[in-house]
Parts: sequence; C-alpha cells; structure tokens
Amino acid sequence: MDATIDAGHPARVAVWVSYIASAIPVFFMVMSATFKFFPSMVGDGFEHLGWPVSSALPLAVVELGCVVIYLIPRTAVLGAILMAGYLGGATATHARIGEPAFIMPALLGVFAWFGLWLREPRLKTLLPLRS
Repeated sequence: MDATIDAGHPARVAVWVSYIASAIPVFFMVMSATFKFFPSMVGDGFEHLGWPVSSALPLAVVELGCVVIYLIPRTAVLGAILMAGYLGGATATHARIGEPAFIMPALLGVFAWFGLWLREPRLKTLLPLRS
C-alpha cells in the first residue's frame, strides 16, 4: 500500500497517524511546561536533576515556544528542530545522573519527527527510508 496519493499528498491514514504521533510529544511538553509554572511542584525534581528551581519559568517558556512553532504548519520543521534540541538537553540531563528515564525525551523527539515526516512530503526526499 502506498502512503501517498495524487501528486505526492499523504494518504488520509498517514495524515491521521502523523497527527497522533505529533500529539504525543506536544501533550507531554505542554504538561511539562505547565508544571514548571508552579516551582513548588518541580522543586524536588529540579534539585534531583541538578537544575536550580529559578530556571523553571524560562524553561517552561522555551518549551511552550517550541511547541507553538511546531504546531504552525509553515514553521513545523523549525519547531521540530527546536523540540529535538530541547528534548536532547532533557535526554542528556537524565543520562548524566544515570536515570533510565532518559529514553522518554529521546522517544518524544522521534515521535515529533516521525509525525512531521509522515505529513510533509518534502521531508521524504531529505530523509528517505530504504526499502
């Protein structure tokens, strides 16, 4: 079954799968940013990870900014790049202290790019999958 129909537009199923794959990192990043607006909720976690609690608000703003840029179709590729960078930092933060939770932000980055790859035909020429 071909994932594209008429002139390179993604098939309806591929578009829906892309929305679901993209919604997963968006949901987790919005939830994470929301918690960061309440420093009392993230204080112990930030201390455990070696981050000062004073960085919670700036991180929340950056996180929400990445999500907004990702959700706008014209800037989605830039948003995916920014989200991958942010999530790469989260992965490194967890890996640095030996937490197995480092896999979660890495997977969120994969889902963000996979969702975008499914619905953006130009990415398929840049990042082709071999059969």
